Amino acid sequence: MSRTARVERITKETKVLVEIDLDGTGRAEITTGVGFYDHMLNQIARHGGFDLTVHTVGDLEIDAHHTMEDTALALGAAFDQALGDKAGIRRYGSATVPMDEVLVRAAVDLSGRPYVLHDEPALAPYIGPVYPTSMTRHIWESFGQAARITLHVDVLRAARPGGHPDAHHVVEAQFKAVSRALREATSIDPRSAGAIPSTKGAL
Repeated sequence: MSRTARVERITKETKVLVEIDLDGTGRAEITTGVGFYDHMLNQIARHGGFDLTVHTVGDLEIDAHHTMEDTALALGAAFDQALGDKAGIRRYGSATVPMDEVLVRAAVDLSGRPYVLHDEPALAPYIGPVYPTSMTRHIWESFGQAARITLHVDVLRAARPGGHPDAHHVVEAQFKAVSRALREATSIDPRSAGAIPSTKGAL
């Protein structure tokens, strides 16, 4: 069965198109107008093993908030749609990812119940010219709400000896960890014989 989705989200502030294939090869075509965000969404495709297309046109003349938020909402909705009734999936996934001095742990439950916990240290306000680091938490919250998942993201280690956390490494390690956790959780469990992974019979 094809596990694909196409989601369009159009508001007065943004126009977003997301296409995803959960059983892809990591192919990505990403354009949001926010260079570092494009780089992070590419991590989701590559490390999640998903084929992912994201095209967003937003009101960047104001700031990046609406563009990033609405893209995350559309991406979450696409994940939810592509998962269908979630029959046969592993449901749970976790990953701990190092990136030089940074260590991040992510855990996900494709529960049908949106709940997001996110913990990271204080970071420099921007990565590149237009990615506000304060948006990373909001990205996960928006994605988790629309995908209807439980998501925990914890930065376990970040500070360099005698220095401040490298914001690029801290955020990129989060995206890689979440991607690897999603890869595990969305994968098909050959032992489940297509059953819904819940005693309730539905997710």
